[in-house]
Amino acid sequence: MRSRTLSAATVATQTVTPSAPVIATDVRTSDKALASMILGLCVFVAGFLAGLPAVILGHMAKTEIRKSNGSLRGDDMALAGLILGYLSLALLPIMIILIIAAIAIPNLLRSKMAANEASAVGSLRVIVTADISYSVKYGHGFAMSLRALGPPADSIASENGADSVDAALAVGRNHGYSFSYEASSSQTGAALGTFRVNADLITPGTTGVRHFYVDQTGVIRYQEDGPADEHSPPIE
Repeated sequence: MRSRTLSAATVATQTVTPSAPVIATDVRTSDKALASMILGLCVFVAGFLAGLPAVILGHMAKTEIRKSNGSLRGDDMALAGLILGYLSLALLPIMIILIIAAIAIPNLLRSKMAANEASAVGSLRVIVTADISYSVKYGHGFAMSLRALGPPADSIASENGADSVDAALAVGRNHGYSFSYEASSSQTGAALGTFRVNADLITPGTTGVRHFYVDQTGVIRYQEDGPADEHSPPIE
């Protein structure tokens, strides 16, 4: 009878006493969590291509850690990788725009300068043609100024406003260039038999690169390091 009582007590004791919790003795860091954090950090070093892998590995790491019952750690690193990865993906469109702008803006600037230079050369040709026509029409040499070649004040063409060049060119500023005109004669009181026009950059390196020059010969010359003159090389 006593042995039966002891056996029952033993069984009761074994039934009531809770089992001790399982303590993991081999806790290690999740490789995926570590990789996610490293890739997230690499976003700022190696570019935004690491962003998507960082996000994927971060989610995989968090799932793996949650299912490991405490045998894996690194949840904080996975979270860091996710944050950095998502940040990189959010900033990716902005970076793409900045990269495109960095490539496109210099090309646009060069195209604009080339267009300004072509316009300056074209304007000089217009001035030469207008001045020759002026000399033939009014019979006393070339015009005294660009304004004399420009639009007339009373809508009637005259030697003070021949209406041969547009208003912008008549005041000496057009497409990033400033135009200076000078006519002269070999004798006092004689007809103006020579002229010279300089087309100089308003903002060198921005509105263009080359300065231009033309005279009554019609040969357009250029210079890159300063105003051109009759000794500068002709344009091709």
